[in-house]
Amino acid sequence: MSVKTEAELEKLKVIGRIVRKTLDRMAAAARSGMTTAELDELGRKSLAEDGAEPAPEKVYGFPGAVCISVNDEAVHGVPGNRVLRDGDLLKLDLVACKDGFFADAAVTVPIGKVSITAEALRRCAETAFWNAMKVARVGYRTCHIGREVEREVRGRGFRVMPGLGGHGVGRTIHEQPSVPNYYDRSCRTKLSEGLVLAVEPIIAAGDGRETLLADGWTIGTADRSLSAHYEHTIMITRGEPLLLTA
Repeated sequence: MSVKTEAELEKLKVIGRIVRKTLDRMAAAARSGMTTAELDELGRKSLAEDGAEPAPEKVYGFPGAVCISVNDEAVHGVPGNRVLRDGDLLKLDLVACKDGFFADAAVTVPIGKVSITAEALRRCAETAFWNAMKVARVGYRTCHIGREVEREVRGRGFRVMPGLGGHGVGRTIHEQPSVPNYYDRSCRTKLSEGLVLAVEPIIAAGDGRETLLADGWTIGTADRSLSAHYEHTIMITRGEPLLLTA
């Protein structure tokens, strides 16, 4: 969506703050011995406290409140009886809605002591996001965001997952335009003032190919390599973008 009024912006800020609070609570609570279903329930209750709803369940019928992915699972992991263990790389991807407005954010959380590769991958996804923020403003295009993400990721020896990327957001989960995590010359959308985007580096320690797992929802790395994910909902301005979920 493109924000037209102060009232719209204020509602986006409200849901953005709720998403941030819930993600922070979940990340702090995640520990070895906890199931992903238990973590999901914590997220659901946190959203309900602020009158928000989990959006994937509402829009797509996703079987959970939060997408929870572990290790080689990149995105859209279904909460269940999987038990978290020391060394796991946990991805929490939360889209929530309130009063007709949506916000989307994700974080990668190390469980206990993780491998050097896992920690480097986690840090790389976050750094790639912040590098992309330098060009997430009026005067640039979506392809420039992807260029900055891919440059950082490849420079660290990792790969983006080209089939997965960011998108417009605000009035529903997925809106136009798409925001690839690589330099795609066909993505020429100009970034206009007020445009709301979910920018989300989704990266892998392996070759970046993806596969759909047996549950029909979870997307993992085809080579079973580790993946990491970092995301915020932002609003484009003439200067630095406004981070609605920070």
